[in-house]
Amino acid sequence: MTRLRIDLAYNGAAFHGWAVQPQGRTVQGTIEESLGRILGSHGGDDGADAPRLTVAGRTDAGVHASHQVCHIDVDDAALARCVGHMRLTPVQALATRLSRMMPDDIAIHEITVAPDGFDARFSALERTYVYRIADAHARWDPRLKDFVWRTDRALDVARMNEAAALTLGLHDFGSFAIANPGGTTIRDVKTAYWARVPARPLLDGGMGERYRTPAVESGLLCFTIVADAFARNMVRSLVGACVQVGMGKRDVDWFAGKMSVPLREGSTGPIAPQGLTLEHIAYPADDELASRAEAIRARRTLPED
Repeated sequence: MTRLRIDLAYNGAAFHGWAVQPQGRTVQGTIEESLGRILGSHGGDDGADAPRLTVAGRTDAGVHASHQVCHIDVDDAALARCVGHMRLTPVQALATRLSRMMPDDIAIHEITVAPDGFDARFSALERTYVYRIADAHARWDPRLKDFVWRTDRALDVARMNEAAALTLGLHDFGSFAIANPGGTTIRDVKTAYWARVPARPLLDGGMGERYRTPAVESGLLCFTIVADAFARNMVRSLVGACVQVGMGKRDVDWFAGKMSVPLREGSTGPIAPQGLTLEHIAYPADDELASRAEAIRARRTLPED
């Protein structure tokens, strides 16, 4: 068996999330179906022969990824058969065949042989998400509807950054997230901040005011957050709470209270999914992959006071 790393991207608008479901189109299901056809494997009643992807982070319905990572263990003989009449290595042949079978809303960027000890989920050091908003300060471009959330309110970025700063470090995000079975909502946030994309022109060189056509993301308000991992609904719920602060519906003290008492309730539910994109997955050096995976499988706890 050979473990392969797959780097990919997708527009999540038409998917019911990453994970396979009994009904509904999913990213995982779409890719696994194509892999099964390419590799000649097929699931019986127990699905034992079907290819199974392990992903760095499951995204919810409507959430996008510009850089997602997953891995799959492939039988060497099946991988060799991918070559056919192509003058490519088996891995290159698989990447070519899979890319050609993907719909327009999935892009396979690269398939490589994974280093020893690599686990797409447990070896990851951190994930980076960005949530994009067009508020009253940004000119709305309808082309952005799939990956930008829109409001006609003007958001107070300074107050939202006061709230975001409270998330830094190791915390129990139980007010903003749902734990997986047997897991926790304790996560370590490395950075979290709001910033507006500057209104930069498409053309440079002093060509005059009539050439100052803005770039497509000019004026958008973006929340960037990096953490070792994220619990279900965590990013969208943090964004939703920050937006309430930015609109003046809640104050920063309320946000601080939700951070100090990890209790899930209605006022900290997730905002709409379309503004959220998984942007990056970071991994350690190859010789640290296995130890990282082993360490991250341990149940998280907060240090005692």
